[in-house]
Amino acid sequence: MIRRMTDKLVRPKGQLDQTQPLPFTPHADHRGSISTQRTSESESSKQVDADEARASEKSPHQRRPKGTYRLTDFIFQRTLGTGSFGRVHLVRSKHNLRFYAVKVLPKDKIVRSKQVDHTNNEQQMLLSVQHPFIINLWGSFQDALNLYMVMDFVPGGELFTLLRRSNRFPDPVAKFYAAEVALALNHLHTLDIVYRDLKPENILLGLDGHIKIADFGFAKYCPNTTWTLCGTPDYLAPEVINQCRYNKSVDWYALGVLIFEMLTGLPPFHRPDDSPMALYGRIQSGPACIRFPAINILAKDLVLKFLEGNPSKRYGNLRHGAGDVFAHPWFREVDWEKLRNREITAPYLPKVAGEGDASAFEKYPEEDIVSKYGMPAEDEHGDMFPDFDYTAPVPL
Repeated sequence: MIRRMTDKLVRPKGQLDQTQPLPFTPHADHRGSISTQRTSESESSKQVDADEARASEKSPHQRRPKGTYRLTDFIFQRTLGTGSFGRVHLVRSKHNLRFYAVKVLPKDKIVRSKQVDHTNNEQQMLLSVQHPFIINLWGSFQDALNLYMVMDFVPGGELFTLLRRSNRFPDPVAKFYAAEVALALNHLHTLDIVYRDLKPENILLGLDGHIKIADFGFAKYCPNTTWTLCGTPDYLAPEVINQCRYNKSVDWYALGVLIFEMLTGLPPFHRPDDSPMALYGRIQSGPACIRFPAINILAKDLVLKFLEGNPSKRYGNLRHGAGDVFAHPWFREVDWEKLRNREITAPYLPKVAGEGDASAFEKYPEEDIVSKYGMPAEDEHGDMFPDFDYTAPVPL
């Protein structure tokens, strides 16, 4: 029986002192995600691609209703982040005056990078999910050149930033965030959704300090197995690196990496100035390559159970599924129901002035890019994104 979460998760000695943040670690730069298409063009690999595409189309989950939006509904205020495929803006609705985050993705870049399926999956998966620790997608639309996704603005910034400023988290703090992530992953898995890009950069903090998992670019409906190589190198499970078929247990593996990074400041297989091939080699070799510092012995036990190289023996993928995770002794004091209802006080409250305060996010050059949104142009790719409402001027 899972006991009530005690004040160990929220008492002062487990909280973060942000008055004098520690220096950033050498691993402070944001880590980009990767997505690699298979190089084999055999008939069997093509058949697997076709099977996976059909499986993605067969997602049985009812999608939430989405709003109808267009560019003129919003006042664009500033950039919150940039990535390989697009840019995220803080905007304010002219109608209800609420703040939102709008992700803008250039269609030609998505097509050139062969990310069409991932982009369509992101929208479909977010509309299939509603959970207190997962970001909400309110609607999506497109014009001749870009795709737009209207989502929650989560003002507390990234868990990544908090972790780098703190260097590492006390055990109760890491446990709090790990428990909320576990609840979110379990919800996704009950819907047969595999997330595939868990990392501190993709975990946002709300005004109340509770998490919101964001960036569903690699999420997909996966009732059985898949085998696309995608994710963030430090967080890839060995079966992904080996380009073998894998299932939703890769998310539990990534949670093990996340727990280790929160407790120590670095991912378990990371080495400074390392090459990707050396990193992948250590991941394939398994936990024997990990240099464990002094951490809670129960946390170490759970990390090792998550980092099990054989997916059939990995925690979260055994007979009792996520039940084994929730019942692990490291989580003994967690009251899962109270946590899910956000009735447990978070260990850190973001220092922001209010809902529209974006000071927790880095500043980026604006490059006058907003003025180019919505420009009339020939649309070469609109038919590739059928679930994005077309609200642009009539194409030339």
